Amino acid sequence: MPQDGFPGQQQPSSEASPFNGTSFIVDQALRLISTATLVKVVSVTNDGGVSPVGFVDVLPLVNMVDGVGNSQGHGTLHALTYCRVQGGLNAIIMDPQIGDIGVAVFADRDISSVKVNKGLANPGSLRRFDMADGMYLFSVLGSAPNQYVQFNMAGITIADKNGNTIVMASGGITINGIFFPTGGISFDIKTHTHDQPNDSHDDTEQPTLAPNNGS
Repeated sequence: MPQDGFPGQQQPSSEASPFNGTSFIVDQALRLISTATLVKVVSVTNDGGVSPVGFVDVLPLVNMVDGVGNSQGHGTLHALTYCRVQGGLNAIIMDPQIGDIGVAVFADRDISSVKVNKGLANPGSLRRFDMADGMYLFSVLGSAPNQYVQFNMAGITIADKNGNTIVMASGGITINGIFFPTGGISFDIKTHTHDQPNDSHDDTEQPTLAPNNGS
């Protein structure tokens, strides 16, 4: 066993046969391939403003382990681009926050030139399946949110951390909050009718109409 550094992965059985020897070599090569892992956000360039998609620095959360079980943590991965729900100039802006735990995936080629040019480019180097070419996709293992858009069997709810809500259900739309209008407000209420039975004088009630506009 070496006195310095970490013990290797080779075991006595690794050289017991040609098959074992080849299997060990293949296994060691596969260990150099990064595919996907869980990471924690330690820094982010954006803070929810209207801006292009930014970058995050992340810390991989699954430690490396040597041949006898000693663990070694990863270093921070810098400037990973992150995923935003966006089509053209339409977007949902919800930037990652420090402390988020999410999924990072790693490209099979160097993507650094594409990140700079935002278009077709040759790989920036010959590296492959490297953690330096990571992309942060989305958060997992998160706590219960205090702002959200919720879809369920009852309908849709939009809520913010200030207690304002818009609840859309089969009975209609319920808005909870205080309005502070800064300009003209208009409502377009769809016309509807309902039939009523004859009254006590045997007169026929006529269908009623809701107002088309209000202010």
